[in-house]
Amino acid sequence: MKPVTVLFVCLGNICRSPTAHGVFETMVRDEGLTDVITVDSAGTGDWHVGHAPDERTARTARQGGYDLDHLRARQVCVGDFGRFDYILAMDIANLRNLERIAPADFTGKLALFLDYTDQPKRSEVPDPYSGGEEGFAQVLELIEGASGALLLHLKSVIASPQSLSG
Repeated sequence: MKPVTVLFVCLGNICRSPTAHGVFETMVRDEGLTDVITVDSAGTGDWHVGHAPDERTARTARQGGYDLDHLRARQVCVGDFGRFDYILAMDIANLRNLERIAPADFTGKLALFLDYTDQPKRSEVPDPYSGGEEGFAQVLELIEGASGALLLHLKSVIASPQSLSG
């Protein structure tokens, strides 16, 4: 099987991307694919580097059965483009920031995370940081759906002898 690396990216790496990291990491572990799929997360901004996920994010994740306690925020760097096959942004603004710093020779997939879900009406995972608890629950629900769809996609990629695509 071909190994695959995935990086989830949001603005500060304390709400959306660590939620995606934790949810997807759990799904990968439950499928017995931790030796094949590597997961990480980062933010385009540096405000929260070294911090644990936002307490509301961690609490909502715990209620859903996901543990984010081992995660610490970090800022995305140019080197990530050499380490990750899939770099998935939570929203268009962060995707544009990633496109600006991506090396010309990046051959992986740079896309919106929700491109892997079947919810055509929504392209972005909304930032819950400034809102109430319900926003964090909505984010978790979106991420769970997209993570399941992404995992199905990656399982087919892993099984394929062809190069990474889509």
